[in-house]
Amino acid sequence: MITIIDYGLGNINAFLNVYERLNIQVKIAHDSKDLSDATKLILPGVGSFDFAMSQFNKSGMRDCVEKKVFDEKLPIVGICVGMQMLAKSSDEGKLPGLGWIDGDVKLFDVSTIPYKTRLPHMGWNSISPLGISKLMEGFDNNSRFYFLHSYYFICNREEDITSRTEYGINYASSVNRENIYGIQFHPEKSHANGVRLLYNFAKI
Repeated sequence: MITIIDYGLGNINAFLNVYERLNIQVKIAHDSKDLSDATKLILPGVGSFDFAMSQFNKSGMRDCVEKKVFDEKLPIVGICVGMQMLAKSSDEGKLPGLGWIDGDVKLFDVSTIPYKTRLPHMGWNSISPLGISKLMEGFDNNSRFYFLHSYYFICNREEDITSRTEYGINYASSVNRENIYGIQFHPEKSHANGVRLLYNFAKI
């Protein structure tokens, strides 16, 4: 059962609709009791880092989710701010992140981008898949996804990076460490490619 963690942030219904169209079992978890039959977890996120972490911590689900992820080894994917929450810290706030993947979140420095732009990084952009990741199956350097963010993930372990995207710098647009996955872009807004990625997650 794919279970979407509802802690007050994220496009919950968009993910629900994708999996229902694919005839894949899916549900929303509002509290820890709803996590009992989960086999895979989605941690969505929009807005600021500290607010997202605060909401997740207050949801009453964090301990249960960590047990599922680390003791039961359930696959989990963090999306957008949900990916950034996997890091140890963020320039956007003062609260510690989950620290599930060794990295930190930094603000894009627009002064280093050699063309006229502004934050947030918003719109369609390509990813460059790296190595072997079950989440990235079927994608190549021409695969485009929808992005909306001003901060990016810096991995301390190069082997945890599963795709890169160019926006002034080549930054990590997806990560993976064992059963923990993160994607910076929005699959629920990325049409056919997004549906394919969410289907890949269901197959893991």
